Amino acid sequence: MKRPISTTLKALTLATACFSGAAMADKVLLKTPIAFGTHLPALGTPIKWVSERITPVSGNTIKMKVYEPGKLVAPLEILDAVSSGKVNSGYATAGYWQGKMPAAALFSAVPFGPEAPEYMAWLFYGNGLDLYQGMYDQAGYNVKVLPCAIISPETSGWFKKPIEKPEDLKGITMRFFGLGGQVMEKLGVGTVQLPGGEIFGALEKGAIDATEFSQPAIDQRLGFHKIVKYNYFPGWHQQATVFELLINKDTWNKMDGNQQAAVETLCLASMTNSIAEGEAMQFEAMQKAQERGVELRYWNDDMLNLFETTWLDVVDEQKQDPYFKKVWDDMSTFRTNYQVWESKGFLPRQ
Repeated sequence: MKRPISTTLKALTLATACFSGAAMADKVLLKTPIAFGTHLPALGTPIKWVSERITPVSGNTIKMKVYEPGKLVAPLEILDAVSSGKVNSGYATAGYWQGKMPAAALFSAVPFGPEAPEYMAWLFYGNGLDLYQGMYDQAGYNVKVLPCAIISPETSGWFKKPIEKPEDLKGITMRFFGLGGQVMEKLGVGTVQLPGGEIFGALEKGAIDATEFSQPAIDQRLGFHKIVKYNYFPGWHQQATVFELLINKDTWNKMDGNQQAAVETLCLASMTNSIAEGEAMQFEAMQKAQERGVELRYWNDDMLNLFETTWLDVVDEQKQDPYFKKVWDDMSTFRTNYQVWESKGFLPRQ
């Protein structure tokens, strides 16, 4: 059946109206240095996934060119580079800026903190996002921040020998990330912050005795199992880790509403995709690790209790920073309220 001409014209007019904004928008090229190689599943793959979809999602008005770690900007320099306009975007995790803004770590991974669903609930339906952007604004960084991926728990360490009691930690030199590193320092561990690509070499040369990095499937790619055979769980220091897309605020403000919505929506989609990807591959990596002679160990209650009480000491120290205290208090209030639901809504884990 032929459609009436008037109906067809109305449809064309509607389509033209819907896409006129996109057609008139200035095209944007997001040059995006990243902190994690795109070969690392659920860690570096999410930004590659975003880059492959941003052009069609934006109506062909945005392109993203991803630069592997160190190719354009060193991972720890991404925030400054985006803020200054050296590049107009970057992908990292806020924990890397902890030395600049103590509260940054709370937007990355929190020891004994929220798992991914609770973390996202606080970010998107609590005060998390406002506090997140407010942190950068208050510190004078010219960036727009968008949570753009999240993964569930990491492992909490690869060791050369079993760790059964606090004394076993003393004197160890260990690569450790974020606030959990401050816990380990208090327990007598010397910690260093190394990019993922440098960890294997440091273990091999004996520059470090132990390491944590990420989830089993990611650690497997880096080959830790070839040198250290005791892999400890749970990831008390990182029950969930958030990754951010930073966009220079001048670039962001020049985007029209459709372009901004495209980036925001795609980052939300990436949150879903990244956690699904991560959850799907861990068991196979753990099975392979065992086949390679790795012992998968769970911290005993005494050690877990020690980590938690030491973490609370770290919190008391960090709360001397006013913005850290502001974020911590807000997150804690949300978590107390969330506990009403969490304590009743879920089956106990086996």
